[in-house]
Amino acid sequence: MTAADIQRTVGAVWRIESPRLIAGLMRLVRDLGIAEECAQDALVAALEHWPASGVPDNPGAWLMAAAKRRAIDRLRRDQLLMRKHDALVHALEETLEQASFGAEAALDDPFDDDLLRLVFVACHPLLSTEARVALTLRLLGGLTTEEIARAFLVPEPTIAQRIVRAKRSLAEKGVPFEVPRGDALGERLASVLEVLYLIFNEGYSATAGEDWMRPALCEDAMRLGRVLAGLMPQEPEVHGLLALMELQASRAQARTDADGTPVLLLDQNRARWDRLLIGRGLVGLARAEKLGGALGPYALQAAIAACHARAATAEATDWPRIAALYAELARVVPSPVVELNRAVAVAMAAGPQAGLDIADALRETPALAHYHLLPAVRGDLLAKLGRGAEARSAFEEAAALTRNVRERDLLLRRARDCA
Repeated sequence: MTAADIQRTVGAVWRIESPRLIAGLMRLVRDLGIAEECAQDALVAALEHWPASGVPDNPGAWLMAAAKRRAIDRLRRDQLLMRKHDALVHALEETLEQASFGAEAALDDPFDDDLLRLVFVACHPLLSTEARVALTLRLLGGLTTEEIARAFLVPEPTIAQRIVRAKRSLAEKGVPFEVPRGDALGERLASVLEVLYLIFNEGYSATAGEDWMRPALCEDAMRLGRVLAGLMPQEPEVHGLLALMELQASRAQARTDADGTPVLLLDQNRARWDRLLIGRGLVGLARAEKLGGALGPYALQAAIAACHARAATAEATDWPRIAALYAELARVVPSPVVELNRAVAVAMAAGPQAGLDIADALRETPALAHYHLLPAVRGDLLAKLGRGAEARSAFEEAAALTRNVRERDLLLRRARDCA
């Protein structure tokens, strides 16, 4: 195996093992910053040793043992070393003695519990939404600061600063390394799911830049969703969100043409939809419903996506059911964005004027004042009603509001078509 092969292998192993590695260290050192630094030191050690010694049979255990050694060294160097540090060093040394670099070595048990704790720490509501997203991708997605910055079109120092501030805030507030219990679990889980869906949505419909999609972010969100579903198998909304992401991601290959130009849902070649992802999404939706979560916000959105997935053609789509599901979603989580989506479904089920009436009622909603999809939806419905001049104006307004180059080009083209 060449040095380049070793380096690629180390990168792949790091992407897979780093969340569990940091979670296991966090349980031991009780400091997120130290845990991540020790894990990074272990990565550097792997890059130094594996080209000469080869990739170990159990690379995750090798990294954990190396990280523990770094943690011991760090605590010993600490000028404020106290009795609790002595006890911690002793505990770390005991666990290290039980590990080896051989194939029989394993990551600390229970690593699943540690990983679940890390999920709730990274997505803590104490942090801003931007900080939660960045920290989750760093700690759980294994992405570098540069990769996160590139994905979200944000300067690298900005992302680095968000991560540093997030870790400092968690430390200053003494956020415990634990899974919340009772009523607190529902509130905190909602934050976790929100972060995963934000990451997915940024990949599915990029808010800015020259690319319509960033598939790598979708993949990261789905991978983390699968991890969470494995850690919390009895939580219906976890399965609902994973089902929603998989069903939406199934259309990815059909959402752009050869040169990257966006292709709208009704114009997509459904033969290019990923049947494997559709199958997995439908199974996940059924699991969420079986667990009693049919009316959860993510399960309802997954049910809407399932209506599209089950339709062999655009004409076969069950729009009345989609409109009814959006009405239920609006009842469960009232939102002007949900209402705008309902307007589209109602227009398909009952005619463009019915949908336009709903959309027009949203024009004075402050939350949608700069939301480009409101004039985009109005432009589409006005065009269908033959009101070309109004449609063109609406599309131009939408184009001026979006920050995505591909989307802007699409909206301006639709505006020209109205002429």
